[in-house]
Amino acid sequence: MRLAQEGDLAMLLGRGRRRAIFKLEAGKSYHTHHGIIEHAELIGARWGSIVETHLGTPFILLEPSLHDLLLHIRRKSQIIFPKDIGYILLQLSVGPGKRVLEGGTGSGALTTALAWMVGESGEVISYDRRADMQELARRNLSRLGLEGRVTFRLRDLSEGLIDRDVDAIFLDLPRPEASLAHVAQALTNGGVLGCILPTANQVSTLLEAMEAQGFGAIEVVEILLRGYKPVSERLRPFDRMVAHTGYLLFARLLEGALPE
Repeated sequence: MRLAQEGDLAMLLGRGRRRAIFKLEAGKSYHTHHGIIEHAELIGARWGSIVETHLGTPFILLEPSLHDLLLHIRRKSQIIFPKDIGYILLQLSVGPGKRVLEGGTGSGALTTALAWMVGESGEVISYDRRADMQELARRNLSRLGLEGRVTFRLRDLSEGLIDRDVDAIFLDLPRPEASLAHVAQALTNGGVLGCILPTANQVSTLLEAMEAQGFGAIEVVEILLRGYKPVSERLRPFDRMVAHTGYLLFARLLEGALPE
């Protein structure tokens, strides 16, 4: 039987699927419009159990998933959505022991997912030219105990990459083509490059640069997420969906041209 412990991140799931995520600390309380829940009442409780506020409003006590954590991350900028992050992780083959570099730390959503996946034996190297964004990302990672897996570089990618022989690189930059020569030097041979861009004309520009720089096996995709109302008697899609968030490009660094 798994119980909530002091220091754990906990999530309360309420009516309308509203979520609240916080660290369990003895002596503290969680305040809602529907009453107060003391942390002491949650510490030692079973995950998945029903808990009530002092006014009797029920909530479900759950461990937050990585998906929950990313959606509720503190942010100063738009984050890469979980629907895209999942596919990015697969395409970059991110796993324990891998060295992965990202260009554009932002608020640290992808940084968090990468750090989660590379494990204690891996490393994430994150470049950004803004110190305030990297400080926010550090705080988000520290909340999950993942800060030790990430090396931050306060540097513009167009000035070059310090690191070499990384397994994969992901760029969340407005002009990733300006950094392709540096990326080619940092990637291990056969390594994977991924990028995200919001508009089709940016994609076209990047495709031309990729082909000129020796990247091949190029793929361009767009991921749309359509949710359904989970009611057995009247299953139907939600009125809104998470549609276009960005175009994803993936390519391999090749040592020669593919045969015609």
